[in-house]
Amino acid sequence: MLKISNLSKKYNKSDKYAVENLSFEVKDGEILGFLGPNGAGKSTTIKCIMGILPFSEGSVEVNGVNLKDSPIEAKKFMGYVPDNHAVYDKLTGNEYVDFMANIYGVPTDIREERKRKYADIFDLANAMNNPIKSYSHGMKQKICVIGALIHEPKLWVLDEPLTGLDPKSAYLLKELMKEHCKKGNSVFFSSHVLEVVEKVCDRVAIIDNGKLLAIASIDELKENRKELSLEDFFLNITGSSSEIDEVLKENGDMFEKKEV
Repeated sequence: MLKISNLSKKYNKSDKYAVENLSFEVKDGEILGFLGPNGAGKSTTIKCIMGILPFSEGSVEVNGVNLKDSPIEAKKFMGYVPDNHAVYDKLTGNEYVDFMANIYGVPTDIREERKRKYADIFDLANAMNNPIKSYSHGMKQKICVIGALIHEPKLWVLDEPLTGLDPKSAYLLKELMKEHCKKGNSVFFSSHVLEVVEKVCDRVAIIDNGKLLAIASIDELKENRKELSLEDFFLNITGSSSEIDEVLKENGDMFEKKEV
């Protein structure tokens, strides 16, 4: 579904790669979790995939379409939920979703059916005619999700989508991710909530300092590293575990620092 080959990105006036020689795939019907510390290159990678940022080297293919060669065609296969719930807040919820549906050419009867479905799921039915600027943080996140799903994209790209959602809405979003993949679609899911990633994702890719450190299925991690949770593995492989050395020293046998 998504194939990234030797992707590299440098920002202007910087000698350092924000993302360097990144290669991995998101398979049909899977949820791939994308993990990394703050500043690791996750959002840069996602913005390159979405065509928001140009990249210096490499290629991105979505459903077999090269992003650089055919950007509009490639973007038709994607739906994107950004980490900052960026929306046109002077529009109503209905107007925003209609705008997104128009971009992707969703017929009126189909969009109305889907709007009702997702507005009911996220308890927004009574707010769809209200301006988005009157929405709470969580409501803005929900309308972003609906806008990204209205055309039922082959690839759903989610950057910290659970931020601001109440527990019920977070649960429903996770169920939608699973439902989306059961139809043969895929989800590329960036999150800091490791417990959710471990429960929801089929595989995880871990990035740090712009480089891919590991990619494996959740089952492989459980089978080969029975003593390590995903959190343990993440902390060890990114070197973040050094940040808790003082806690380990102070608490002695209460904690056991594990080496990968």
